Amino acid sequence: MLLRHRTPLHKLFFTSNILMKPKYFLKPTPFPLHPSLPPLFYTPRFPLSPIYSKPISTSSPFSLKTSGFSSIPHSTIGTPVSEVGVENPEKKRVESVQMKVLVQKLKEIEIDMASYKPGQYSRLLCPKCKGGDSKEKSFSLFIAEDGNSAFWTCFRAKCGWRGSTRAFADAKSSYEKMNKVPKVKQLRKVTEEDLELEPLCSEEEDTEKIFYGLDDIQGASDIIIVAGEMDKLSMEEAGFRNCVSVPDGSSASVSTKDLPSEAEDTEYQYLWNCKEYLQKASRIILATNGDQPGQALAEELARRVGRERCWRVRWPKKNESDHFKDINEVDILICDIIPLPLSAVLMCKGPSALREVIENAELYPIQGLRDFKNYANEIEGYYHQTFGYELGVSTGWRALDDLYNARELTIVTGVPNSGKSEWIDALLCNLNETVGWKFALCSMENTVREHARKLLEKHIKKPFFNVGYGESVERMSFEDLEQGKKWLSDTFYPIRCENDCLPDIDWVLGLAKSAVLRHGVNGLVVDPYNELDHQRRDSQTETEYVSQLLTKVKRFAQHHSCHVWFVAHPRQLQQWDGSPPNMYDISGSAHFINKCDNGVVIHRNRDPKSGPIDQVCVRKVRNKVAGNIGDAFLSYNRVTGEFMDIGQPRR
Repeated sequence: MLLRHRTPLHKLFFTSNILMKPKYFLKPTPFPLHPSLPPLFYTPRFPLSPIYSKPISTSSPFSLKTSGFSSIPHSTIGTPVSEVGVENPEKKRVESVQMKVLVQKLKEIEIDMASYKPGQYSRLLCPKCKGGDSKEKSFSLFIAEDGNSAFWTCFRAKCGWRGSTRAFADAKSSYEKMNKVPKVKQLRKVTEEDLELEPLCSEEEDTEKIFYGLDDIQGASDIIIVAGEMDKLSMEEAGFRNCVSVPDGSSASVSTKDLPSEAEDTEYQYLWNCKEYLQKASRIILATNGDQPGQALAEELARRVGRERCWRVRWPKKNESDHFKDINEVDILICDIIPLPLSAVLMCKGPSALREVIENAELYPIQGLRDFKNYANEIEGYYHQTFGYELGVSTGWRALDDLYNARELTIVTGVPNSGKSEWIDALLCNLNETVGWKFALCSMENTVREHARKLLEKHIKKPFFNVGYGESVERMSFEDLEQGKKWLSDTFYPIRCENDCLPDIDWVLGLAKSAVLRHGVNGLVVDPYNELDHQRRDSQTETEYVSQLLTKVKRFAQHHSCHVWFVAHPRQLQQWDGSPPNMYDISGSAHFINKCDNGVVIHRNRDPKSGPIDQVCVRKVRNKVAGNIGDAFLSYNRVTGEFMDIGQPRR
């Protein structure tokens, strides 16, 4: 008998797909009639009982057809009862309790959300990694439909926390695994040699070398040159089509020879073969590797195409001291992974890192041509006076504070026996006492012991001998002498020529450089100029020679931050009236005043009625922050060789 059901058969049971599985069969059991249905339609119901057994035989009297009709003997099975819309209060109560317990367990492991939707995935902030720096919601949470279990996974690569928990059934939470670092799969580094790749631009015999990608720069005003074919392709990924690669890779080192001619320049013949492509370019960016061969290649390219139109890239830093080597390393380290093929690297980070490197390219350095931005830190330090002695160093005499402060090169002159050497010695003692300076002494008019006596008398303030010049002042004791010898050894380093040869200025400056590096001296005294060897070429005038000599001294002072006092005698004065000489009176050249930073004239009063008054005449101050032109007067102590203040300077 064929029965046409009002409701399709697959909707009359709890779950239709259960009937479709062959490992289930129906086991008839009595089932109470639903009160909403009349007794007329009462018949025994067949609830589903999952019993693992063999599939239902095709000869069973019960069968289903997709047409919605069933062929069933009605003496065996009555009309099925639909349960659509029938509520089960007991089931809802159980699910509600399970959900509350599950929610509480999730809160205990800091998984919290505003609302829970069983049977759906929720995207949250991971309670372990907090989404990293970007605060990304990479945490996926799934709650089963019955509310008894939950599963979660964090999809951030650096976190990867996953686990599950259940409300009942004695299931344990996987929270204890939360702080365990997931095991990262070790990736094998694959190199080009491992892949046995062939060059993208293979060369045939008897063909001229050219850039790889030459057609891409035809007519371009901006050109990028890289050191490899893969770098060229990487630049294209970053959006820079106007890029070529050298065919032979990087150079081992920069050549020390002169630039060869076009015919002889075989190593870089590809440049000359492509010169018509490069001639129109106004800006050539050299994006070679950051290692020594890569920098050597950049220098050789710049020598040939012209440094004035070259730019270079500055690879970002890996750490405090090291930089990335090339394009590949930039992306690889940004992705925080071990080296991968460049395509994978670009997929990891994208081309933005490469674009930033090219867009921030800087001018290629040209020796001797600089930019003030290269000195920004030095200028700022000078403003804040962090280097020390930016305004010069006080002499220790109040009368000279506004006129002269030790700085770079000072030329000291004066007529003979006016106290030039004595004043310099007294100045050195003051500087050592106030700021702890040390000095190299090239004093060729004094023996070592005589110079030591003068310095000790000024330091200890007692005469070295008990003779006439000491008058009634007590002579320094042996204990004073021992203390003074140690002070001399710690403060002064004589430069002496041990044979009968005359030293020249190069010899003196070479030893002074050693004293700066070995002993940390801050000042050099050359006394006097006319004791040096002044051999010069026949074609060179004395004025030219003095100019060259003073240039060497100034470069030494600037490069080593070492002040130099250079004593030069004046020429023979005709009809001298006893007044202080002028700086232009120095024998040899007007360059003594032209090239010095400070010019000082020491003049002693010859009138016995005026007393022992010495005049310090400041005749040149190049830098106004170090002083002014004017005269100061000091009192000279003949017993100890000291100079002392007697009044304010007179301008």
